Parts: sequence; structure tokens; C-alpha cells
Amino acid sequence: MVISEPGKVTERITFLGRRDSCLYLVDGGGESVLVGGGMAYVVPDILEQIRRYGIREREIRRVIILHAHFDHCGAAPFLKRRWPWMRVTASVRGKDLLSNPEVSKAIAALNQQFIVRAGLEEEAARLGFGFTGIEVEETAREGDLISCGDVILEVLEVPGHSSCSIAVYVPQEKALFASDAAGVRSGDYFFSAGNSNFDHYQQSLDKMAKYEVKVVAGEHYGAAVGEEARTFLPRAIEEAKKTRALLEASYRRTRDVQKSTEEMTKIFMAQPPPGFLDREVIAIVAGQMVKHIARTMEEKRR
Repeated sequence: MVISEPGKVTERITFLGRRDSCLYLVDGGGESVLVGGGMAYVVPDILEQIRRYGIREREIRRVIILHAHFDHCGAAPFLKRRWPWMRVTASVRGKDLLSNPEVSKAIAALNQQFIVRAGLEEEAARLGFGFTGIEVEETAREGDLISCGDVILEVLEVPGHSSCSIAVYVPQEKALFASDAAGVRSGDYFFSAGNSNFDHYQQSLDKMAKYEVKVVAGEHYGAAVGEEARTFLPRAIEEAKKTRALLEASYRRTRDVQKSTEEMTKIFMAQPPPGFLDREVIAIVAGQMVKHIARTMEEKRR
């Protein structure tokens, strides 16, 4: 089963936000941690869900930003202002990126686009939930154990989707919070999101596949539970192999990064799920993948 709408995932895990921008509140009993930074335009949804589910805001002690892409940290500045006692955690690389003014400017611009698209400009101005930058107060590395009441979150470094990607595993729930590091799945559509380094992406999939899971919580299109969770990583590994084969075949044929980028963009956009990223963004992602694969193939030829 896939839980694609906000609400309870397990007794300890609550899905907040929207189907296309998911955050998860993990209840440790007396304190809780928010996993994922979402997008700015889902702030009104989060506030309504806090009221509806009776969430005790004072118990939210930490937010973990699993990677620094615009669609995974956009709500964090507003939430930090609302909950100043909440600690902001990310990877070391994530902290470096989020402290870069140019990166922050780009994140703000892209979040503003989605605010406008959702028709929320007036509400964003009134509540102040546009992205204004976020300071990472604590960093997390491979093997770190983060305590949240009686729950432990194990940190995994899972680069590949981005250079700053981490995931967290909650043994008590057998829950893996992978963000986009395990790919993006919606129904039969599966996007192998090896944006920054496809080699590292596949290695990270193999690492995550070693964990026993009953929940795989993505930050787009909800959480897989039960059998869907158990088969998620094996499916991600197979889809990554297929995508890599397509990338290599395209570049082998064209020997041209731009031409292969155009080919792969068409393939990725053939049947995208509702709310998927714009063609412009997918073209950028395809270009990143093609460049890495091209570089790898050319090195092997030498």
C-alpha cells in the first residue's frame, strides 16, 4: 500500500504537507522530530494539519533536511521562526550549500514560483512563508544516532541524487526516510534520480536495500508501507540499471551531451505523474546525468 495523502503512516509517523511535497513527523513520546523541509507553498497545509491532528508544537525539537534541493527545504525558514526552539539538522555538505547566498537565492526563487502557481502570493505575504534562508545548526554524518524521546534515528550518507543527501532509518518502526535518494515513485512511474553522480546513486541504493523496511517514506507522492515498502528498494535498483543503460546507449550513439540530454528529457517526460517537475527542471536533471555518464564512458575509453 502507498499512503499518498497526509495522515497517519504508523502510530508514530504522521505524513504532513501535500502529495507532491511530503514531510513526516516522528513521535518519540514527549518530543518529536520533523523529517524533511518541504516546499514553502505547503505551509498553510501544515498549519491546518497541526490543528486537525492535535500536534503539540512545543514537542517538535528538530527538523532534519535530508538534502538541500529547493523542494526539500522551502518550508524550513517559516517553521524555524514559528518554533525557535527547534534545531535544524542537515549533512555537512548540506550546511555548506544552504549557507551559500547564491544557492539560497535560487531556492527562494524556485519556491516563489510554486507559491505563485498555487495562487498563494497574498497568503505568503501575510504569513511570511517565502523562503528567506535557513541556518543549519547541527550536522549529521554516516552512523550518527539522533535521539528523539524513546526513538532513535540512524543517519546514512546516501549521495548520488545530490552530493549532500542523507537518509534516516528508525529501527523501532523499520522506517526508512530516503527523500529522493531512493528515486521517485508514483504508481507505475519510477524516476531514477541519480542527478549528481549515477555511480554514487546506485551505491546508495545498494546500501539502503540492506535495511529491513516496513515503511519507505519519500518526499514526493507519499510513503510506501508493507509489501510496497519491501519491494521499493529492489525496484529502485532495477530501474536504476535500466535508466543507466538508456543513458549509456544514448551517449554511445550521439557522442554529444546536448543531443543525449534532449533524448533523455523526452524519455523522462513521456508519462510523468501529476505534479511532477517541470520540463525545464527535468532537462537540467537529465543534463546532469548525461554529463556524468559521458565523463565515465570517456574515461573508460582512454
